[in-house]
Amino acid sequence: MMYYPPYQRGIKGVVGKYKMKIYYNSNLKQLSRDLRNNSTLSEVLLWKQLKGRKIKGYQFMRQKPIKKYIVDFYCSKLKLAIEVDGSSHNEKAEEDLKRQNELEKLGITFLRLDDKSIKIQIHHIIRVVEDFIEELEIKNKLQTTP
Repeated sequence: MMYYPPYQRGIKGVVGKYKMKIYYNSNLKQLSRDLRNNSTLSEVLLWKQLKGRKIKGYQFMRQKPIKKYIVDFYCSKLKLAIEVDGSSHNEKAEEDLKRQNELEKLGITFLRLDDKSIKIQIHHIIRVVEDFIEELEIKNKLQTTP
């Protein structure tokens, strides 16, 4: 039987044979709630497809605080962050890249989706997400196989 130390607030994930905890700034909790209540159309459309374990049985969370950041969608089992990039991200590209690099150091993988593409071709976007998850599953299986 494995021993896992007690946890504080955060996201649980398994790295190797040890449980890994990704903490977040609890001050972001209200901001995260506000972002969920003021989602863009693309975020709402994508959320309708992600919620309720509709994509390959994986649970996603919306506007999830991780460390000092908030990602649009997050699956803790896959350690996958999905970001919806709209026109507002054009001015923040450097900031987004810095944030992504910091979170990737925690083992989080990013999938960036275009805001307009979600609105125009949601079914194609869902296929892109499913394909990306399948690639992640293969990659994770290869990493855990001795």
